[in-house]
Amino acid sequence: MKLIIIHGPPAAGKLTTANEIAAATGFKVFHNHLSIDCVRPVFDFGTLPFAKLVEKIRLETITAAAREGVDLIHTFVYAFGPDDNHFRRLIAAAEYSGAEVHLVLLKCGREEALRRVTSETRLRMGKLASYESLNSLFDTWEMYEPLPGRETLVINNTKMTAAQTARRIIEQFGLKQPCSE
Repeated sequence: MKLIIIHGPPAAGKLTTANEIAAATGFKVFHNHLSIDCVRPVFDFGTLPFAKLVEKIRLETITAAAREGVDLIHTFVYAFGPDDNHFRRLIAAAEYSGAEVHLVLLKCGREEALRRVTSETRLRMGKLASYESLNSLFDTWEMYEPLPGRETLVINNTKMTAAQTARRIIEQFGLKQPCSE
């Protein structure tokens, strides 16, 4: 099983790229908001119970996928420093269960992220979709750094399409379309 973890700031194109990879390879997509949207009706975003339950859902899903041999792409916003332990636990859970883990950091210029943040797709999915919120995140957290100590493919996709970004990831990690029977 292969696990591709795509991280970067909001509006960097993580889910769009993940969906392109999935279409080309058959990988399943377990994006950030699946776990968040599951927990948010019960616990307020950012509270300790919220964070613990979101992490548990992610760890259990990634572990089960690894054990069952389901190739997976996981996306999330990683804040350098505060999220290091969470990120390491995700990787450890996958590797302990036999997965091959590859990390990808998507970067786009702040102006491009601000252009993308108000897209109709983001609004429909209930994602962060305001200039003010995105600017606040950029001012508060470092989201353009890879996880220390782990090899990470860093792609600046400011002027790339999601299809181009996906092709680069597919080629870098030798991801293949599954054979049809």
